Amino acid sequence: MKRRLKAKLLLASLALAPTFAAFPATTATAQQVVKPSEEIVLSIGRGELVTVPGTMTDVFVANENVADVQIKSQRQLYVFGRAGGETTIYASNARGDVIFSANIRVGNNISSIDQMLALAMPDAQVNVATMGTNTVLLTGTVAAPEDAAEAERLVQAFLGEDANVISRMKTATPLQVNLQVKFAEVSRSLVREIGGNLTTFDGSSGFRFGIGTGRQLGGTETWSPQGPLGVGNDVAQSAFILPDGTQIPGPAVDSNDSTTLSGLGRLFGIDTLGALDLSERLGLITTISQPNLTALSGETATFLAGGEFPIPIAQGLGNVAIQFRNFGVSLSYTPTVLSNGRISLRVRPEVSELSTQGSVTLNGFQVPALTIRRTETTVELGSGQSFMIAGLMSTNSQNALDKAPGLGDVPILGNLFRSREFRRGESELVIVVTPYLVKPVDAKDIALPTDGYRSANELEQLIAYQNHAGVSGAERPKPTAAVGDEAPAPDISNADPAAIVPNNVPKLPKPKRAEDRSRGRTDRTADVDKGGAAAPGFSL
Repeated sequence: MKRRLKAKLLLASLALAPTFAAFPATTATAQQVVKPSEEIVLSIGRGELVTVPGTMTDVFVANENVADVQIKSQRQLYVFGRAGGETTIYASNARGDVIFSANIRVGNNISSIDQMLALAMPDAQVNVATMGTNTVLLTGTVAAPEDAAEAERLVQAFLGEDANVISRMKTATPLQVNLQVKFAEVSRSLVREIGGNLTTFDGSSGFRFGIGTGRQLGGTETWSPQGPLGVGNDVAQSAFILPDGTQIPGPAVDSNDSTTLSGLGRLFGIDTLGALDLSERLGLITTISQPNLTALSGETATFLAGGEFPIPIAQGLGNVAIQFRNFGVSLSYTPTVLSNGRISLRVRPEVSELSTQGSVTLNGFQVPALTIRRTETTVELGSGQSFMIAGLMSTNSQNALDKAPGLGDVPILGNLFRSREFRRGESELVIVVTPYLVKPVDAKDIALPTDGYRSANELEQLIAYQNHAGVSGAERPKPTAAVGDEAPAPDISNADPAAIVPNNVPKLPKPKRAEDRSRGRTDRTADVDKGGAAAPGFSL
């Protein structure tokens, strides 16, 4: 049975062999992948009419929820956006060849945002581009960082809170930063000094004995030991004056502005002249400095109000060179305006003054020392904001006792052989910095401290005792604008704002004129606007 089946299959295959031989052998074709050749960007609810280079028979849309098509003829199709996102469209002919392919990107209404920004900020050049389904990129050039923030706020309000707005806008011109630094220092000191001097004179033997605090008592002149004492003694001069005019110097009055109590009398049969120095000095020093300086963003500016003092430096062959060093109030800073309008500030303020404490003497020339308060730091803050970058509170006290060995330890009487000195000092220093973003102003709006000042003449000085004869409100020569035809008013686009800007966009507040923080100029500006002259800043 199996042999018969095999024979029948063999005969059948032989019979069909000529039939298969009549058909030529076919080779397998390679797969062909067609990528989108064009890119179309649409806004939601808007579309474009596309003409394809051939006759369409089939159209394929990857995601109909993002974009859809309407076919009006075999050579034209209308593509419109339905929701944010991306999709792909292919069109093929009757043979299956792809005659049109495009990547469709649907985003927000870009043209409406452009027109809205053009109406709200006509001077700004802002470009709008979409990234993804819900992200908008802003690029271009604006006049100031606050304009960039305003454009970002407008776009955010137009698109809604769910939109992601990225700002990469730059300022058109470099910004200028004015820095005001305040140095406020209070120093209080207390000095107490007590010292005694004692001079004795024995008229019988000419013996002279003195006790003092170390000051020079003077020399003894020729005098007669037999001359009577107690005649012509001058306590105020702190000396013995004999009848023949000979003067025996006693304790001299101290030169440190102390109060001296002196007395003359006979003690244990010996003529005695004594002096007691009492000194107490209270000092209060207040220093307030406010340097201010303006520099471009990224540039370094320096300021010095003070002077220079010489320092001798020894050279070869006995020569001496002079090198000068600055002292006073100095300021150095480098501002950098960031994209968000904040200011990164590297500042180095310094206050220095000459001091005799710590000075040295070189070749008979005294070189003073410097008392310096300095700080250097980097801070970030907004325009008009203040920051305390340094503070110092210091208290120092000194207590010195000079005495004669042995005699100064005697109870009660030992005070005659002692000299006390007590010193105490307290100081407090605060440094505050305040940067401002500033712009140039017209010369007619600038008031100087010398406006209205005039020196008094000889008659006013002699009769009226005047040192100056300034008149508050006087003007100085100022530049004026040329008189001519007024510039035409800016033309606004004829586009209907109601058709561009949605109803849910919040109404922008009217911009206000920035106040001048450095001077109270409100009334003065009002007078200028009314046609009056600007009042100067000098007043008596």
